[in-house]
Amino acid sequence: MAVGTLVKSIQNIMRQDVGVDGDAQRISQLCWMFFLKIIDDQDQELETFRDGYRSPVPAALRWRNWAADPEGITGDDLLDFVNGELFPQLKALPVRAAPRAGVVRDVFEDAYNYMKSGQLLRQVVNKINGIDFNNLADRRHFGDIYEQILNDLQSAGNAGEYYTPRAVTSFMARMIDPKPGETLLDPACGTGGFLTCAIRHMLDHHVKRPEDRARMQASLRAVEKKPLPHMLAVTNMLLHGIEDPSFLRHDNTLARPYISWGRDERVDIVLTNPPFGGKEEDGIESNFPPHFRTRETADLFLALIIRLLKPGGRAAVVLPDGSLFGEGVKTRLKQHLMEECNLHTIVRLPNSVFRPYASIGTNLLFFEKGESTREVWFWEHLVPEGQKAYSMTRPIRVEHLDDCVEWWGGVEREGREEGGRAWRVSADEIKARGYNLDIKNPNTVDEELGDPEALLERLNSAEAEVVAVRDQLKGILAEALLR
Repeated sequence: MAVGTLVKSIQNIMRQDVGVDGDAQRISQLCWMFFLKIIDDQDQELETFRDGYRSPVPAALRWRNWAADPEGITGDDLLDFVNGELFPQLKALPVRAAPRAGVVRDVFEDAYNYMKSGQLLRQVVNKINGIDFNNLADRRHFGDIYEQILNDLQSAGNAGEYYTPRAVTSFMARMIDPKPGETLLDPACGTGGFLTCAIRHMLDHHVKRPEDRARMQASLRAVEKKPLPHMLAVTNMLLHGIEDPSFLRHDNTLARPYISWGRDERVDIVLTNPPFGGKEEDGIESNFPPHFRTRETADLFLALIIRLLKPGGRAAVVLPDGSLFGEGVKTRLKQHLMEECNLHTIVRLPNSVFRPYASIGTNLLFFEKGESTREVWFWEHLVPEGQKAYSMTRPIRVEHLDDCVEWWGGVEREGREEGGRAWRVSADEIKARGYNLDIKNPNTVDEELGDPEALLERLNSAEAEVVAVRDQLKGILAEALLR
């Protein structure tokens, strides 16, 4: 059975279970089961090829020992094992010196078994056994399916906030061009989309030897505070061949005092889409200097990102339109950004890119720390011709951003030209605007609406027609009442 068909059949089985309520719970249930199968497949491979390797999962809890036999425990016995032994023991797993043990414990810390039918649970387990995660073809195919599962989060209520369209994350990683050995951080990583795109980019362009792969993995950093996306992100890392995803911490990056981030924690690259539109819990803003204090999450992350970059470090960050034109703390942040960094490019995206989760304009900010901004280049991305907006069925695709890649001008950004979708604004002009970066494309020709007198005449004619039709309807109704 094809992997895609298999995953759909698993979801259909879960829909029969009274304990699984909605997409978010179904995805969470799928994830912890996939996680255990993936890590056990990896453990068996490591046990074969690495002397002295031992799985961090106790023998009785390893997938191969309770799930692999299609005629193994089922019904109430299976439920009792999962709820009474598997979950309690994995939640309390001693970390010791094995990083992978910490990964397992962190994943199960806030995970739950939602299924109430042991028979249906056994059916799901048997289906999952049909995927061999040590088979490269299976893993790659499942990786594509997993991307679709993450995409499904967009329709799972608030869970949609964890997903950034892959066309956007891929474009940002491509323009930043991370290399093995460069420390790369996503401080609000969600399901790990930026990490996976950065990994794929490095594997395709820069990883030539085993030591390159080792340097790549050793340089990854990420944090996610919510349990479901953290679990999804860790599983995503395993799917992409990351043997030790312990770098992906289950924590709140903003809960730590701003000044406590030392020089030794600075990074070369930040790739992120910080949560926007939400408010942080009381007290978080007190971790920041008074002139940056706010409960707006995106603003706090921007302040921290600037601090966390090394001199010469580079960042690509998704921010809403409100961050560009906002005043107060937002103005001070933009001034700080332009004084501390070279904000060289802003890619303006249409409102529909993040639908249905959000229908607000977003922007991709690219900057490098160490030199002040002299000018900012803008690129306006438009919905493809013949399409009014992006949607769930017609989302933004990687090739939709190819024209921007062509215009970009390589690593040095040379040869850029103004006109059409591109324009530039000097730092002095932006300062004179009160650091308002919400600058419209000056190359856009306003739609010719026609002669005002003729338009007014057409409007008056249309209004007269409406009055005539309304009077006609009144007459018909009055005549009907008299009968």
